[in-house]
Amino acid sequence: MKLKRARSYRKGRIEIIPMIDVMFFLLVTFMLASLAMQSLNSIGVNLPKGEAESLQHKEPVTLTVTRDRKLFLDKTPVTVDNLALILRRMLQGRDPGLVVAADTAAPEGIVVEAMLAARRAGVEHFQIAVKRE
Repeated sequence: MKLKRARSYRKGRIEIIPMIDVMFFLLVTFMLASLAMQSLNSIGVNLPKGEAESLQHKEPVTLTVTRDRKLFLDKTPVTVDNLALILRRMLQGRDPGLVVAADTAAPEGIVVEAMLAARRAGVEHFQIAVKRE
């Protein structure tokens, strides 16, 4: 006489839903980690489009000019009058280069005034930030 087992065994199967959850978690983790590694020293402005070489400096100081004539050194608000004094302090022990990130709608006069004030502070090299096409 043949006895049947009380419980039948099913074959194991691979569930794909938990694997998808893990992959999305890893994707979000790497995206956030890569954003945290970026050096965001400037205020968001609408940059002009153009071709430019990659930045050579390690941690440059960024001069941002907004469309409403406001000036920022990294994220510190400055005026044309005190820009040279503050920039001189920021450049101590650093490369005397400056990245100029000017909005496309910013008046050219304020950009030139700010660059002349930076030149008085000892800046030797200017780089203009552009948006790649």
